[in-house]
Amino acid sequence: MKKIITTLLIALFAISSSYAGPKEIMKKGEYLKYEVSFLGVSLGTIEMSIEDESEYNDKKVYNVKADIATYDGIPFVDLKATFKSWLDESINHSHKFTSNMKKGDEKWEYMQLLMDYDEMEIHQKVWENKELQKEDTIDIEKKINDGSSLFYLARQYTGLKRSIMVPTIINGQIFDTKLNFRNEIESVEIDAVEYPIRTKYFDGQADWEGLYGLSGRFEGWFSDDDASIPVVAKMNIYVGKVHIELIEWTREGWTPPKGD
Repeated sequence: MKKIITTLLIALFAISSSYAGPKEIMKKGEYLKYEVSFLGVSLGTIEMSIEDESEYNDKKVYNVKADIATYDGIPFVDLKATFKSWLDESINHSHKFTSNMKKGDEKWEYMQLLMDYDEMEIHQKVWENKELQKEDTIDIEKKINDGSSLFYLARQYTGLKRSIMVPTIINGQIFDTKLNFRNEIESVEIDAVEYPIRTKYFDGQADWEGLYGLSGRFEGWFSDDDASIPVVAKMNIYVGKVHIELIEWTREGWTPPKGD
């Protein structure tokens, strides 16, 4: 019996230590800014913010926001969008999602998703310039992530040493996002830090198409510490593989860990 208990304790410790918990990841006021480039040409920025904690339908949630914008003068690319997610305290799924996206010179599209896990359905509404264009209900089988909440879910499992499939809603449809957590330690260099950063590498597969053709295989290098900050990522869009690099951050007490 003593051996059985000892084995169980070891197993539980191994599971709990394989990833950082929500309290380590979700720090109010965290702000991360990334620059997106293609073949050395800077295209725009992505800004990720943890705004605060609140309650939504009597459940504790984290309010997170993503702002995406292309630089002026970039040919064939003109994007301005804000995404907000009401992320469950487990940071494993979201309860609400909104997007506000520029569609042409004078058109904006606003979308709202309300997740009802009691009825296992999502209520979707879409407006164009404040006029309701679409309203429907989407049936689901599991709890769901949106594009913004997926960013935080991935951060807490970088040491998991296995693959997971994450149901993800994109453009009103449910797809699987595969995340392969390999727990491989690598050093990466970025312009914003004077020394190599110790990171954990993972990759994945998006079986969906997002903004500007975002789809297929992607890679990420997250800081090898409790914060698990995404430092560098590579993703495929219409023009090819883009490089996404951390250029600015605000997070109390965080210093990028030194690599080799």
